[in-house]
Amino acid sequence: MSEAALALDIRDLRAGYDSYDVLHGMSLHVANGERIGLFGPNGHGKTTLLNAISKVIRPNGGSVSFMGEPIAAVSARGIVERGLIHVPQANRLFPDMEIMETLELAAFTRRARAERKTNLDYVLKLFPRLAERRRQQCKTLSGGERQMLSIGVGLMCAPRMLMLDEPTLGLSPKLKEELAAAIAGIGTRGMPMLIVEQDIAFVLSLVDRMYFVDHGEIAREIHRGSDVDHQEIMDMYFGERAAS
Repeated sequence: MSEAALALDIRDLRAGYDSYDVLHGMSLHVANGERIGLFGPNGHGKTTLLNAISKVIRPNGGSVSFMGEPIAAVSARGIVERGLIHVPQANRLFPDMEIMETLELAAFTRRARAERKTNLDYVLKLFPRLAERRRQQCKTLSGGERQMLSIGVGLMCAPRMLMLDEPTLGLSPKLKEELAAAIAGIGTRGMPMLIVEQDIAFVLSLVDRMYFVDHGEIAREIHRGSDVDHQEIMDMYFGERAAS
C-alpha cells in the first residue's frame, strides 16, 4: 500500500518509561477511512503505543508518519493541530466545568475553531444525553456520560483521525451498545480510527482489521471475514494465562 493511502504508518517503534522499553520495534498501519482494533493482555503495550504516537511519552526509536508526513519532531500540540486526536482512557475531564464549556474549550486550534459550530452540532446530535445535560458539571455525570463527553471533546478538535483507548472501560452492556452505535456512526464519515479495547465482541463489531499485541510487538493481524473465529481470538488473548 502506498504511503499516500495511509492515515498512520508506524515502523519499528520503540517506546517505554524511564529506561525500560515496552514497545520492541512495533510496526502497523491504518489506511485512510479504515478502522483498526488493538487487543491483548494488560501491560503489553497498547496504551503505550497511543501515548507514543500522541507524544505523551517520547519514542526511543522507529518512525511515525501521519497523512504521509513524519511526525517524530512534532510536539504534542502540533500533533493535535494536525488532527491526530487521542482520547485517553479514564475520562480525564475538568470536574467543575460544564459540558458545554468543556466542548467549546476543546476547539482551541485554528482549524477546530473554524469548524466549531459544525462539530458542536454533530456531537450533540451524536450524543443526545450531552445535549440534555449541557449545563451539568462533569463531576455529576455517570461513567457512560463522561465517556461520551470525552469522545465529544476529541471530535471538537476537528480530527482527521481518532485514537480511542478502551472506550467501554467500566460501562454497562446497555451503554456499550450506545457507544458502539456512536463510534460506528463516526466511522461512516470516513474517519480513520485506532481503537484499543479489551471487550473483543465490542471491537470485532466495529473494525476492519485487528492487531493482537503481545509483549510490545504485533503478534498477529486479523482481517474481517478471515477464518479466525471468536473462540480462537479468545484463546490468543488468554493463552498466556492458561499456559502459566
